[in-house]
Amino acid sequence: MTEPDSHQSTVSAGAPRQRLDRYLADSLPELSRSRIKALILAGHGTVDGMAAKDPALALRPGQQVALTVPPAIAAEPLAQAMPLDVVYEDEALIVIDKPAGLVVHPAAGNPDHTLVNALLAHCGDSLSGIGGVRRPGIVHRLDKDTSGLMMAAKTDAAHHALADQFAAHSIARAYAAVVWGTPKPHQGSVSGNIGRDPRNRKRMTVVAKGGKPARTHYRVRQRLGSGAASLLRCRLETGRTHQIRVHMREIGCPLVGDPVYGQGCKGAPKGAPEAAIAFPRQALHAYFLGFTHPLSLRPLYFQSNFPNDIKCLLESFGKPEEKP
Repeated sequence: MTEPDSHQSTVSAGAPRQRLDRYLADSLPELSRSRIKALILAGHGTVDGMAAKDPALALRPGQQVALTVPPAIAAEPLAQAMPLDVVYEDEALIVIDKPAGLVVHPAAGNPDHTLVNALLAHCGDSLSGIGGVRRPGIVHRLDKDTSGLMMAAKTDAAHHALADQFAAHSIARAYAAVVWGTPKPHQGSVSGNIGRDPRNRKRMTVVAKGGKPARTHYRVRQRLGSGAASLLRCRLETGRTHQIRVHMREIGCPLVGDPVYGQGCKGAPKGAPEAAIAFPRQALHAYFLGFTHPLSLRPLYFQSNFPNDIKCLLESFGKPEEKP
């Protein structure tokens, strides 16, 4: 893999105070200011050896400035043979059980060894370009550290038909989520437009203005550890980025292990088992997927067992209480 380019310079004595992005744009004319700004926001810039993620940071004479430019991502993903847990496959589509840790499609920071690379190797040339060059066949996605059922289209007709079902909210999707605490009431819905968090552009949040409408239905399946945590069934009415994670945080029950919307060890109730405190990912598993086959028009339903890490997490709380 091509190594990233690193650019370093020192702000000259007597130089006027100026923004970090403007200084780098003047120093690196081969890069546009918008590209430089994006690189800074992505954490590729440093000032005096410290991460600098604010493009408007005012520089002082003598400061050491560095910018790392990642290698360009290939225009088209490469086919890379990787093991896939195939649940169903025919000439139109494929359903896989995605493990936690697998990125769905190539992007900055994850240029290869993604689900797309694996699908290209598994399905062959028939998948190329369906739904976009960078995301061939992908109709919906799961976060890197969310496990469970996903579908991909193998023909343009199937892609359009499945995308229409998503747009019409006729795809049935249910998730198992382990959250801190117990929601009240034990069954309900969470509504609220989801948009970028103005204080942290890498996070989503419920916003008062703008954003996209989002609605999550939940039900407590088990109370764990005398109410320290709960196993929920969450059903999506819409499909926004990080929707369940954002909505559970909104009602005060963040997902166990969530590094972005949880509070880590600080969010764990007193006496919580160590396995839950140290759980290394958001405890979220897409266990149910139902849709209409784009060719035969017959209903298809798939269910996935909990992966071993979530099974161990549930067991760490001891014997679960009866369903409320």
